Amino acid sequence: MSAPAEWTPQLIQDEIDALKDKPGALLPILHAIQDRVGFIPDAAVPIIAESLNLTRAEVHGVISFYHHFRTSRPGSHVVRICRAEACQAMGARALEAHAKASLEVDYHQTTRDQEITLEAVYCLGNCACGPSICVDDRVHGRVTTETFDRLVDDLRTVPLEVK
Repeated sequence: MSAPAEWTPQLIQDEIDALKDKPGALLPILHAIQDRVGFIPDAAVPIIAESLNLTRAEVHGVISFYHHFRTSRPGSHVVRICRAEACQAMGARALEAHAKASLEVDYHQTTRDQEITLEAVYCLGNCACGPSICVDDRVHGRVTTETFDRLVDDLRTVPLEVK
């Protein structure tokens, strides 16, 4: 996972300027900003609204409607648990409870060490192999609580430097 850029008003404006002439530009702009900085900063909302001739409420409404967008910096790693029906039928609710308890966070929160952000997703397209999670950008299927713990431990393991 590449490190996100530090956000500035100019970076936000550059993303807006690159996409504002597209039909339905708001969603592509929000995706571009989140891709660059890892989240949609609160201070970006008025910049986006003014540039697109929208109200701040309209921009905020779109950000808050879609679970994909986050308004705070994520941890070093993002773990998404699928909450779609197929995964729920295969034990995702128990996995979800285990993840929240072991990480000591709820959805859209980051662990105290700032390493892992837990998020819900409503389909990873891996329905035949539920329950599924996505760790950073890698999908894992048939995830048990033991598998979850191993994946989290792997995230927290600091690689040794090669000399």
